[in-house]
Amino acid sequence: MPLPLYLLAVAVFAMGTSEFMLAGLLPDISSDLDVPVGTAAMLTSAFAIGMIVGAPLVAALARNRPGRSSLSGFVLAFLAAHVVGAATWSFPVLVASRVVAALAYAGFLAVALTTATTLVSPDKKGRALAVLLSGTTVATIAGVPGGSLLGTLLGWRATFWAVAALCLPAAIGIIKGIPARRVRRDAAEGPALRSELAQLKSPRLLLIMLTGAMVNAATFAGFTFLAPVVTDTAGLGELWISVALMLFGAGSLAGVTVAGRLSDRHGGPVVAIGGPLLLIGWPALAVLAQQPAALLALVFVQGALSFALGSTLITRVLYEAAAAPTMAGSYATAALNAGAAVGPLIGATTLGTAAGDLGPLWASGLLVLVALLVAAPLRRVIAAGHSSEDGQTPPETVERIE
Repeated sequence: MPLPLYLLAVAVFAMGTSEFMLAGLLPDISSDLDVPVGTAAMLTSAFAIGMIVGAPLVAALARNRPGRSSLSGFVLAFLAAHVVGAATWSFPVLVASRVVAALAYAGFLAVALTTATTLVSPDKKGRALAVLLSGTTVATIAGVPGGSLLGTLLGWRATFWAVAALCLPAAIGIIKGIPARRVRRDAAEGPALRSELAQLKSPRLLLIMLTGAMVNAATFAGFTFLAPVVTDTAGLGELWISVALMLFGAGSLAGVTVAGRLSDRHGGPVVAIGGPLLLIGWPALAVLAQQPAALLALVFVQGALSFALGSTLITRVLYEAAAAPTMAGSYATAALNAGAAVGPLIGATTLGTAAGDLGPLWASGLLVLVALLVAAPLRRVIAAGHSSEDGQTPPETVERIE
């Protein structure tokens, strides 16, 4: 894989750390800014909403700009938002900074998803996405626990400053490392925005996006409420929460890596095998949660299966939306974040039921079941490898992205 992919992954690591880090910082933010914890939780919702809305909106605004300058601009905007967030004593300003950061992340990820697939040959989209998304998985392994520890030792503002510092070398790397001539297009000028948006009328594309969103909703429904399962149900100490999160992140990295090598030509088997295993895994995790060894092992497995299945479906989104070269990444981003926003809300509704802390795990299983039912009519589409019928762009047409 080319070096520019890894430079993009570094930026995704910084941004992914910011997306997930608030879970361990909300009590500190609440106390420091004198707002209730429930109010402080608005920061998470603001970020998720900004990601969903921002992906197609910012991608549309940036579609006629060179890719390299757009990517570096998004990273610098993300950096500036964290500088403002770290310095402010106003909660509304902090909320606004999170919205701006989400818009920048959404725009970056939408453009990066498209750029990543054009940096490699048309039959390696899945592997390119695996490298890019590894930035998110590494963030869950190292970035989030590290940010939580930094916040504990030096306060939540230190974590914001650290994320801002990570963005600077990422921006420089993109400016210096992204080549000038690598983006392939269907035609020299590319399709009109209206033509790209028209791809959303495709039932196949919409169903694949919906399936990916449901799988991601299941992932976040269980992941978000994992901490009380570790401490209350399994009876482990608070330090084991970080261990469980790191195991989930390690599993997700393994799942993305394996799926990246299979999803281009063997997406069908990944879904056909991984889907039922993921469906079984969430209820199994709920049933065996009182056994610490089983809990930790299944956390790793569920992380691997969730991200293997999710990344395979997102790869298919890019294949199905190949006729929308500047907007396809935003469709994938919006689907992922719609699931990330809805999943925790669904999981939260189960906490007051008889299932208690295990409710979100059962909800995750139900969401995977729905996803597999939605995907059933699409098994041939998902199984299809790359081909000219997928709307692949010819390798000989390129456009500058400096």
